[in-house]
Amino acid sequence: MGRVRASSCAVVIALWVASAAGSPASFRLPQAGADEPYASRRATMVAEQIQRRGVKDARVLAAMRDVPRHLFVPDYLRPQAYEDRPLPIGQGQTISQPFIVAYMTEALGVRPADRVLEIGTGSGYQAAVLAHLAREVHTIEIVPELARQAAARLKPYANVRVREGDGYAGWPERAPFHRIMVTAAPERIPRPLVDQLAPGGRMVIPVGAAEQWLTVVEKTSGGVVERRTIPVRFVPFTRR
Repeated sequence: MGRVRASSCAVVIALWVASAAGSPASFRLPQAGADEPYASRRATMVAEQIQRRGVKDARVLAAMRDVPRHLFVPDYLRPQAYEDRPLPIGQGQTISQPFIVAYMTEALGVRPADRVLEIGTGSGYQAAVLAHLAREVHTIEIVPELARQAAARLKPYANVRVREGDGYAGWPERAPFHRIMVTAAPERIPRPLVDQLAPGGRMVIPVGAAEQWLTVVEKTSGGVVERRTIPVRFVPFTRR
């Protein structure tokens, strides 16, 4: 749940173009068997922390089994990577608990041909999950060190672009987006993000200050519709 702040000079940190048209990427581990015992721990995480709590989307569950969460946390926290809780990633930020990642991803309803915008890259874990589901993922992080680290971790994902810069303003030159994921909580939904949703598009965003609600925003033919889902606790959506 990376904190999001605005910057006047946005810089593209890295770009990897998908080699197969419309084909979601997968994380390439260094060698067969090198992922153990983490693969079995991921399977347990999905079964006990995610499926048991109501997440049903088969594609989301598969992505959660595939993405190596232990590679998106500091080395000293790898033994705790598959516990159902957020973990610190430096710079005062955290990686969300696995259930919340899965819940938000299912709520977003990503389709294989979608272009997705994520605000708040953090460690890059949520972007990696989205990369398994979407054609393109564009993710913005305001903290320079986190942006650089996430770009390095996400390099194996050919369909992810990482940018350091203004999360509040979105990524207008790449808009419109079919789906937008926000991983920090503003008091009100940023209008630029609503404007960058494609017709029929959907955004999942935590909204509020003392009390936060995960909110689903849809751009319909009749206007913008907002729907609260569950209470959550994210870092504030802040700006420079």
